[in-house]
This record gives sequence, C-alpha cells and structure tokens, in this order.
Amino acid sequence: MSVRRLAAETVQPANFAFTPENLSWAQGIIAKYPEGRQASAVIPLLWRAQEQHDYWLPKAAIEYVGQMLGMPYIRVLEVATFYTMFNLEPVGKHFIQLCGTTPCRLRGAEDLIKVCHDRIGDQRHVSADGNFSWLEVECLGACCNAPMVQINNDFYEDLTAESFNALLDDLAAGRPVKKGPQNGRVSSEPLGGPNTLTDPSLFDGSVVGAWRKRFEEEDAKVKAAAAEKEAADRAQAAQAAVTPKPAKPSDDTAGTKATDTPAHRVAEGKPAVSPADQAKAADASNASSDEPLSKRPDAPTQDRASSYAANPNQGEVAKPADDKAKG
Repeated sequence: MSVRRLAAETVQPANFAFTPENLSWAQGIIAKYPEGRQASAVIPLLWRAQEQHDYWLPKAAIEYVGQMLGMPYIRVLEVATFYTMFNLEPVGKHFIQLCGTTPCRLRGAEDLIKVCHDRIGDQRHVSADGNFSWLEVECLGACCNAPMVQINNDFYEDLTAESFNALLDDLAAGRPVKKGPQNGRVSSEPLGGPNTLTDPSLFDGSVVGAWRKRFEEEDAKVKAAAAEKEAADRAQAAQAAVTPKPAKPSDDTAGTKATDTPAHRVAEGKPAVSPADQAKAADASNASSDEPLSKRPDAPTQDRASSYAANPNQGEVAKPADDKAKG
C-alpha cells in the first residue's frame, strides 16, 4: 500500500463544521451506539464530512469528527489514512475512478486511460476548470460491464473512447447523463435482449408444474414401496403365528443316559463302586499275580530255534545268539 498523507497546508481550510442537516444526521448515527462506544460511528461521519467538503477530507474535518466522538486526533487520522475511499487531497467536481484490472483492460480500459490523460492530465491532477480529476483503481465489481468507471458515487459502464468523451462533455456542460451501461443494454443483460431461456413455457408456470409432478410421482413410488413392504411383513408375521413350532426333544428321546455311574451311585447314597465289581476286580488281580506268566493262556510262546542275548555293556537291543557258541 502506498503512503497516504494529508494535503499540503496551502490547500487546507482553516476550520470545518457540519451543516445543520448533516449535524442532525450525525447525532442520529451516534445515538445508535451505547454510551462510551461513540467511536464506532467514525467511518460514517468521516464519509459524510468528505461528501460535504467537495469529496475530499481536510485535516480540520478529521479533528472535528474526533471532537464529536471523544476520540484522539491520531485515532481518527489512522482510520482516514488507512481506507483509500477517503480522499486526503482535493479532487475534481467529478472525481473519476477508472478500473484498470484484467477484465476492464481486456475490454478497452487503456482507451479510457488515454482519454483521461488527454483531457485531464496525470492521475490526482485537477483540471484547470476544477471539473475533473481521475485515479486508476482496482476492481469495482462490474466486470460483466467492462470497461467502466465510477464518477463520484455512480457507475458508468460498457464504455468506449467515444462514449466516454461524450459523457465527460455532458458532465462538464451540466447536462443530465445516463448512469449504468452506455451501450443501450439493461444492467448486465445481453446486448440486444436475452438469447437463452426464451421458451415461454419457462415462465407460464407449466414447467414448474411438471417439475412438481415429477417429485410427486417419485414420492408416490417411495410410499407404495414402503406400504408393500409393510404388508409383506404383516403377512409373514401372521403366517408365523399359525404355524406350530417343532417340539424340542424330551429327556427320554434325547438319548440314553448312563444311570450306573459312580456319580449317580454317590448321588443315590450308594458306594461309588458296587461290591460285585470290587470282587471281580480282586479276582482278576489275584489271578494275574499268582499264576506264572508261562502258564497263562495269553502268555507268548518262545521260539526255541533262536535265543536272544543282550550285551549289558553296550546297552544295545538283544541280538540272536549263535547256537554253535553254546556247544
């Protein structure tokens, strides 16, 4: 941002005060804020002071606004020098702000800049008759109507070098001028009238009805599907209510349970092992311990053709002994 300073002392007025109308307006603005918050009104008051003083803000006006709001002069000066909408030096009666950003450049802004140089001079210079001064600024937000300028508070759009010169002639002569587009179109509509969305059915309500009908049909389908699902669920529930469920197997059919186990015998207050089983176990034990192994019915037979000898020193598996070694 460039450095912004107040105008030279030679052009500064000795004092400043609001007109009665502007003073009443300013008091109404201040009354909108709570006690002690009057400083919130600084920007609108500075703007009104600039409008009253030929669209530029002198030092005396900054001091005057500070006194009205109970603000130090330096605080008001900070606001005035920060915002570029406040002009700190004299401007022409018709202050031209010319947009020089990309859309306007592509549409002929350089031709308008040349007109300003030829008729007025350099930027910030006030013409000899006091009517005009100009300044190139950033985008003013009317790109669809490029190139364009803002003169005081009004937009003039869709300009050419010829139409811009004619506009300045009318302003200098005090003749009424047309604001907005200068090429005959309305606002930002296409030149020559609209060329899209021209079907009358778009505006007689029939299209709106068709769209509404479409959504109503979609909604009806969803409701029908939901009702069908609900009916199917009810039918399934009714069928389940009349269909008998398969019986669970009883203890008798679940399988034969062992009833003569130690656990059952103990539960019935009997010995865990019956006396008969104990006797059988004892007889089997005695028979196996008293009878020689060779005389038991299940004793293995020995092959006399070969015998086995074990080598106690080697710990090897017994090997067949040589019969000749016996003789």
